[in-house]
Amino acid sequence: MTIRTIADAKKRAAALREAALAKGQALSQGKALETVAKEEGARDWNTLRARLASVPASGDGFDGAALTIGGEVEGRYMNQPFTGRLVDAASEGQGFRVAIHLDQAVDTVTFASFSNLRRRIRGVIGKDGRSAERTSDGVPHLVISKIRK
Repeated sequence: MTIRTIADAKKRAAALREAALAKGQALSQGKALETVAKEEGARDWNTLRARLASVPASGDGFDGAALTIGGEVEGRYMNQPFTGRLVDAASEGQGFRVAIHLDQAVDTVTFASFSNLRRRIRGVIGKDGRSAERTSDGVPHLVISKIRK
């Protein structure tokens, strides 16, 4: 079983408890979680849980599980196309908090006489890969359209 989320780790712990019970042995939930942590190379359950909490869980539609630190992403920020690398990602409510280092700076201002170039962007996206925040003309501030590992 590949463990990518906290739920995966808990399912593995439950499977360990069932296997122990089938052998007539008792295994507490805490011991099972500690065993899973050791199997995954973590010092203890708290360390593994913290590591897994920083990885977004997969949801319906947008595949948040594919958001991996260092992974390449494409999309639009303030309606400007971008490509970049994911430098931070974490579950937040029903979506994901992300930070992206862009390959090329994007101009976040549409006025001809003023520019505001950004090389690093942050935002919260929903399970569809779009931010709830919108520009005055209704375009999402941040849209991630492709994820490449």
